[in-house]
Amino acid sequence: MTDLSITTSQKVSSSRFWPTVCVMSMAIGGMGLQAHAHEKAHEHMAESGKTLSAVIAGAHRSDASKARDQYRNPKATLEFFGLKPDMTLVEIWPGGGGWYQEILAPYMQANGTYYSAGFDLSATEGYQFKSNNALAARLASDDDLYGKVIVTELAPPAKVVIAPAGSADMVVSFRNFHNWQMRGVEKDVLKAVFTALKPGGIFGITDHRSETSTGKDGYINPADLKAAAAEAGFVFVAASEINANPKDNHTHEKGVWTLLPTLAGNDADKDKMRAIGESDRLTMKFMKPAQ
Repeated sequence: MTDLSITTSQKVSSSRFWPTVCVMSMAIGGMGLQAHAHEKAHEHMAESGKTLSAVIAGAHRSDASKARDQYRNPKATLEFFGLKPDMTLVEIWPGGGGWYQEILAPYMQANGTYYSAGFDLSATEGYQFKSNNALAARLASDDDLYGKVIVTELAPPAKVVIAPAGSADMVVSFRNFHNWQMRGVEKDVLKAVFTALKPGGIFGITDHRSETSTGKDGYINPADLKAAAAEAGFVFVAASEINANPKDNHTHEKGVWTLLPTLAGNDADKDKMRAIGESDRLTMKFMKPAQ
């Protein structure tokens, strides 16, 4: 299990949590993180204490990341969840790209607490290893933006302590439930979320949506999420169409990965996929009962 007595009292550093990695080999938001950090170092003031809109517009975010705002609607999504900058927040599986982390960590930096519950820190190869190294490099790149981030790990069923029990005001997850469902660990994850939240705490989630999902196409059936959340003890609060995309018919050659940003299908279809944009997504809010 994650030793929270250590992870909650020490600052994140790539040397403490991950093996040394050549930053030049990684790309964050379509740019090499090292080059991005040097180019932007003198272009922004610390985002700490700024409004959500100011952080989203911040110079620390690449043009490639900002181009996705039209599909991912970060301000409207986080406001729907009810995020406040003085909360204790956990983001599950930010990933190597860390698209939302580049918004959430700076926003929480001044007055809140932000936990980055990433992949298994003992991974030594593959996607999770590369993702961990990319995340470590980002967090070490700018103390003003990421200096207070607390790293934990989520590797169900063995490692599920994402924050101290009953400490989080909110837990958020972006486009991850389909991965847990395909691996058969969604119940373990939801239990971990429920445990970390305070009574009355909020679980906010987005994911690729299809009522006819095969379970292997990267989409999830909203009814499956609702049922799993209810079984874990959550109360459904509300759903929003903030991240809906009616252009997505949910039926693609290589599932959701056919669409942006992956474009995994045939080259001849890529312009058509670009015209669709990113996937049709559900946006839901659940609550751990106050009593």
